[in-house]
Amino acid sequence: MRLTVTTFLSLDGVMQAPGEPGEDRSGGFDQGGWTFPYADEDSGRLLVERISAADAFLLGRRTYEIFAAHWPRVTDPNDPLAAQLNQRPKYVASRTLSTVDWDNSKLLEGDVVEAVAELKRQPGNELQLHGSGELARTLMEHDLVDEYHLWLYPVVLGCGKRLFGDGGAPHAMRLTDTRATRAGVAIHTYQAAGKPTYGSFALDDQ
Repeated sequence: MRLTVTTFLSLDGVMQAPGEPGEDRSGGFDQGGWTFPYADEDSGRLLVERISAADAFLLGRRTYEIFAAHWPRVTDPNDPLAAQLNQRPKYVASRTLSTVDWDNSKLLEGDVVEAVAELKRQPGNELQLHGSGELARTLMEHDLVDEYHLWLYPVVLGCGKRLFGDGGAPHAMRLTDTRATRAGVAIHTYQAAGKPTYGSFALDDQ
């Protein structure tokens, strides 16, 4: 399976607490829920399309707890997001959880990098990681991410956890698709393209 990362980002790269104010207040972050004003029919349709492509989901502990507190309570069988998230396999990376109760969820055992590499060797098309910034950064460091779906929102937050933080390993990407919603969300799809290359625009000395 290919490993894909889907993340909501502000224009300055913040991914923390996109859904609601109490989602993640760590570090004193008090701007949770910043994606809400931009939710529209377009974003709903594109998110259903994204989720429906998953064979399985990969979640860090915090994102798992947020999802597990919400989606099992959505019992409408016609809700396409709830149906996919509740029914498909979910693999959870955590150093603190001993059990996971959400249906079709399983804790990863042992080294997370090795465990995810093994998942990628399983048959299937796409293993989707949503949110889960710490886990995403770990997997990026080990070149395990094949594709990125970055939802870029027209807001600058000024602080908060970022997907691409200082100290991360350099990576090149190849843009393969761009879409936009009427509310102004730009959705960029990138494939991993190895390490960056460099050059210079400096004029030659005469």
